Amino acid sequence: MKQTSTVLSVAGLVSMVSAHGFITSPQARMPGTAMQAACGQQVYNNQAADNYGNIQGELQVAASQSDYNAASCDITLCKGYKYADNTKNVFSYTAGQVIPIKFDVRAPHTGVANVSIVNTKTNTVIGSPLKSWATFASNSAPIPAEDTSFSITMPDVSSECGTAGACVIQHWWNAASIDQTYESCLDFTMGSGSGSGSGSAGSSSAAAAPASSSVSSAAAVVSSTATSAAATSAAATSAAASVTSVPAISSSLPAAVSSLTQAIPTSLLTSVIPTAAPTGASSGSGSVPAPSSPLPEGFTIQDLMDWLAYIMSDVVKDLGGSTKKSRKYARDFRM
Repeated sequence: MKQTSTVLSVAGLVSMVSAHGFITSPQARMPGTAMQAACGQQVYNNQAADNYGNIQGELQVAASQSDYNAASCDITLCKGYKYADNTKNVFSYTAGQVIPIKFDVRAPHTGVANVSIVNTKTNTVIGSPLKSWATFASNSAPIPAEDTSFSITMPDVSSECGTAGACVIQHWWNAASIDQTYESCLDFTMGSGSGSGSGSAGSSSAAAAPASSSVSSAAAVVSSTATSAAATSAAATSAAASVTSVPAISSSLPAAVSSLTQAIPTSLLTSVIPTAAPTGASSGSGSVPAPSSPLPEGFTIQDLMDWLAYIMSDVVKDLGGSTKKSRKYARDFRM
């Protein structure tokens, strides 16, 4: 019955699947040790494994962690990514300069988006958004080129953004239908403080309300998600225990999922999986219960592959030598 629970737990874990979208050029903020200290080990691990993930996924991980500090993490500000981890990636811009930006939509989910300059101390937008989308990354039509390659023109924010870390350019994407919010932040200066200072970043005023709502709903489902995660990880570890070469597993599991994903045509990866929940199936021991809820709207094959890669990475970490340690988080492999 444990194997049955493992298979069905996929539906319970879909809200933790990441890999959806992120700025790829210029270099955006990335997770590091400062984020780890502020947000906790597991939140950091979540984003270090896949920086494309959403805020709600981070919050589901964070809710069960004793080392998560909401105030210091400030997770709705660039997903908790810290300037201290990104001091080598501060850009110096001038008023009127046109900045080309590339954004990778790895899995489309229809939503809204904007690019804004954010005051990191107050987590508010300076002026108006530099670019907005009423419909972004639609999963019902081909993704427009304008969603992934566009330019912004810098306003004069020299008085507010003269010191590195005081401001960021933030790409904010909210897919309300699946309750997921994505943020990418660029550190920059304009004026006397170019290339030095400290920073963090935040949400636009338009983004604030949806993000807060998403945060609340994410926290609400932590308990059921954590239970499914533990069951899945336990089954995976049990299967791996029969293999004698741990190093071989460590090098092959995530790589195998990645290779398989690359072999699947993009058109298939972005295909939406039907959302209707199965009614249950019979097995040798009786009826198999169906998942408690259907897959979320817009859940794609890419989402499923990303989830598998995430689980495999977690198994690898455990096989690498952490099994003897007492772990007090949702993905504890012990049953």
